[in-house]
Amino acid sequence: MTMLAALERAYRWMPDAPRSGFAMAKIGVVVGLNEDGTIATISSLKEKVGKKEVARSLAVPAAVKRTAGIKPNSFWDKTSYVLGVTAGAGKRTAEEHAAFIEHHRDLIGDSDDPGLRALLRFLEGWSPERFEEAGFSEDMKDENVIFALEGERRKGVYIHDRPAAQALLKSEVEGEGALCLVTGERGPIARLHPSIKGVWGGQTAGGAIVSFNLDAFESYGHAQGDNAPVSEAAAEAYVGALNRFLANGSGHRMQIGDASVAFWAEAPAEFEGEEKRQVEGRAEKAFATMLSDEDKRDQAEEDDAEAREVRDALAKVRDAFRSQNAGSLGADVHPATRFYVLGLSPNAARISVRFWLDTSFGALAESYRRFVSDMAVEPLDRRGPGNLYWHLRETAVLGKSDNIAPSLAGEWARAILSGTPYPLTLLNTVLMRIRADGEVNGRRASILKAVLIRNFGFTEGEAPVGLDRDNRRRGYLLGRLFAVYEQAQSAALGRNVNATIKDKFYGSASAQPRKVFPILDSGSANHLSKLGKVRPGQRTNLEKEIAEIMEKMEPGETPADDPFPATLPAAEQALFGLGYYHQRSVFFARKETADQEPDAA
Repeated sequence: MTMLAALERAYRWMPDAPRSGFAMAKIGVVVGLNEDGTIATISSLKEKVGKKEVARSLAVPAAVKRTAGIKPNSFWDKTSYVLGVTAGAGKRTAEEHAAFIEHHRDLIGDSDDPGLRALLRFLEGWSPERFEEAGFSEDMKDENVIFALEGERRKGVYIHDRPAAQALLKSEVEGEGALCLVTGERGPIARLHPSIKGVWGGQTAGGAIVSFNLDAFESYGHAQGDNAPVSEAAAEAYVGALNRFLANGSGHRMQIGDASVAFWAEAPAEFEGEEKRQVEGRAEKAFATMLSDEDKRDQAEEDDAEAREVRDALAKVRDAFRSQNAGSLGADVHPATRFYVLGLSPNAARISVRFWLDTSFGALAESYRRFVSDMAVEPLDRRGPGNLYWHLRETAVLGKSDNIAPSLAGEWARAILSGTPYPLTLLNTVLMRIRADGEVNGRRASILKAVLIRNFGFTEGEAPVGLDRDNRRRGYLLGRLFAVYEQAQSAALGRNVNATIKDKFYGSASAQPRKVFPILDSGSANHLSKLGKVRPGQRTNLEKEIAEIMEKMEPGETPADDPFPATLPAAEQALFGLGYYHQRSVFFARKETADQEPDAA
């Protein structure tokens, strides 16, 4: 299914989706009118959310697409259009207000509906100078305003809800039109599509996925939306669904780098009603657990009983994935559930599609299981395995989320979800961070291993989960040897030296072994000599480790078999880091179990 078709379909299934021709908008003020057009009441529709007051979301006639011109909405708009008043300079406020009045004269015409006649009488008798006198407050300026007959306002029925207003709105868009490429039905074609809002970093006014703003993009004499005919109803539907998904607290969005990711599920046909929504909800929560920050998920969860129940359920899902047993999800997440993932990033007034995924939850779970398997290392990082967000922080300067490369995050997420190779920038970035700060932890080691398996075709034997003493890959052996040299220095001089060999030589040793390892070997001989005078048993153990590694590095007949090559390619540098991590972890494990290095008998 295409992206727009999937969004349009999702919109039709939303139980509270606005009817055709309508969209949700933030409304701050409702004006109650008497039938003669005079003002009965002026009421704020703002609601307190936390410490802030926010305008209420109501279904109103879909807003027009404004670029540079003056275009009024039908039956509602901001105060500059409706009342001729704005908090700013208002250089064209008079023209906007005049356009609003003229539009409604043409729209309402000679209708005898009491509500429509009351609105027209109000507009024709209104003067912007009466703003404060009429009872409007200063904080109402620039809010969106709707109208209602006073008797119906108390029931929540507004002018635009009246059957006569609905008929006028329908007559505006009626016509044979053309064939819609989304629905396959004929209807009026949207010249400009509604604005998509909620994309991080995008313009406040919103942006567009489908747009033709230069002649070079147009074909066969078509203009604007006629180049890719989407009916007005379909355009309102796909944008309406996307705006709902991208809204904060929707439970359908997360931020991965510069990509604002919307996701939603579609349960199999055998599920209906509340059961259908439960199946979809479980899949969506499981997906959020896979990729997002466990501490900052956009689920608007507070510390109450319900939130704790949700977190407990998500923890079970997370454990199932980390045990590499997606099937253990059982009936909690139906594998045939259809799942959609859309990654978007801003580009001026346009919105770029970073990735689009249409798959089953079972296939998605399998892709994630592969990711978990790729990333498996032993021992685990002391901070725990972490999810995508925490691994991304390992690529950032100082480990800060603000420093994560935006494009890297989106590309890696797409690769994980689709089962494709990881971005090579991931490997280069991690290698660069290791050279910069000398930190080779479990999460970085897992990234190195994952890229080797997914991108370079390494087997588990070539890029092992834990220490593999039979592994003869050059980079892996050099990493192990470097770790032994570092351990010899630490054992001989203690851990309070100004700079360890890792601080001084890790970057150059992993990239140019021939240049550095002779220096390390000479220094290691001195360290082992000093250590032998204090703890001869430990010296013997370290010498055995060195001998065991060097035995596997005997020179061969070709330059490729050189135990200390002049340079190591990126893949071998990754193996160097993996071998170093595994060997160092063995030393730490011995210290933790025995609390001291054992002496030889």
